[in-house]
Amino acid sequence: MPVISIALLLFLIMDPFGNLVVLNALLSKVPPGKRRLIILREAAIATVILLLAAAFGGRVLVLLGLQEHSLRLAGGIVLFLIALGMLFPSRRMMEEPAEEAPLIVPIAMPLIAGPSAISMVILFAEKHTVGMVCSAVLVAAAGSTLLLAASSTIFAFLGRRGATALERLMGMLLIMLSVQMILDGINAYLKSRG
Repeated sequence: MPVISIALLLFLIMDPFGNLVVLNALLSKVPPGKRRLIILREAAIATVILLLAAAFGGRVLVLLGLQEHSLRLAGGIVLFLIALGMLFPSRRMMEEPAEEAPLIVPIAMPLIAGPSAISMVILFAEKHTVGMVCSAVLVAAAGSTLLLAASSTIFAFLGRRGATALERLMGMLLIMLSVQMILDGINAYLKSRG
């Protein structure tokens, strides 16, 4: 089923397992009840951003004069860089925990709805119906939100090493997907020239 395939890929790109470590560091000074509310609010904002990208992203591309192969190449490169950051964790959003609840940045965007997730949603909306892509966004966002809302419990169960190992496994999968996106973009570019 295309919706499940798209949702699974978006779920991987949203990287909820990798974000567990960052979220726990960012919200370490926030009480658990308030932490869940912050995560739910930020996940809702990220979902709206992705739904807007699905509905209007293609029109923005047309206005900017961008073609599908450009989006594939750019999305593949961004996804590759994010996946490298997952494999070699030198990427830190913030060194110090937040004193007050963050709004939109950095949790909703770029942690949940990052550039690669937005570009993938736009790309899917070019190939499939907007309704199908929006359904996939909602499924992926729901799964990601459930994991992130239970982040303190999951993080306590997995521990730092377990969360890091899971993040690196996701990073390897995303590197393979990003290379495929780049190859598809090159192929689409060569076909448009020939």
